[in-house]
Amino acid sequence: MKVVILAGGFGTRISEESAFKPKPMIELGGMPVLWHIMKIYSYYGFNEFIICAGYKQHVIKEWFADYFLHTSDITFDYTNGNNKIIVHNKYAEPWKVTVVDTGLNTQTGGRVKRIRNYIDDENFMLTYGDGVGNVNIRELVDFHNKHDRIGTISMYNFGQNKGVVEVGKNGIIEAFREKSDTDGELINIGFMVFKSELFDYIDDDTTIFEKGPLTLLADKKELIGYVHKGFWQCMDTLREKQQLENMWESGLAPWKLWS
Repeated sequence: MKVVILAGGFGTRISEESAFKPKPMIELGGMPVLWHIMKIYSYYGFNEFIICAGYKQHVIKEWFADYFLHTSDITFDYTNGNNKIIVHNKYAEPWKVTVVDTGLNTQTGGRVKRIRNYIDDENFMLTYGDGVGNVNIRELVDFHNKHDRIGTISMYNFGQNKGVVEVGKNGIIEAFREKSDTDGELINIGFMVFKSELFDYIDDDTTIFEKGPLTLLADKKELIGYVHKGFWQCMDTLREKQQLENMWESGLAPWKLWS
């Protein structure tokens, strides 16, 4: 099953770094967050990826073109008129990666529509290029197949990150208390699975995925939610990037399922 990753947006909320590269190419532990996401899927045996690129898409293409350079020792031999590059200890992931330029200003739904020819009539997975988690991908796919709906989204209780004020009738404050995981609402964290019928619910480049096809599928009762109870975190801001970086450097990154 192929994995589609949305990686074409401008990343304006982390513009300190996205001014120079697409947000999925911002690094955690020296590797792009896109690489971390792909490693999660690869851990479960899913190794074919379609990257929906857009903003600064050349950065993504060039990074994969030079993958051996990023992961191996290199000798540049210019002696005696040579112009040789020798790659030592070659290592690359068992990945097949298709990077598609889905347009600079295309909305999320439009980006998905543009990669239709690479999917055919297969089921496929879809996620965002800025969030990591220890989602059990194999269990997610089994859940999708069992319920036979067009779409499955992964949901997560992101909790409440501030203290809570309990308010009674007429606005009277009754108590203050610490946050609780039960205070948050379930949110869509990506890590989705769809039948190819999804493409019929997307109009064109202006379609916003979350407001168009997801809403239509929900109205038709063709969307089901898989609740993830482990770890998940997006990387929308520098603060969130630093949190993830600290986890990685500490050796306690919950999304690092691989050895």
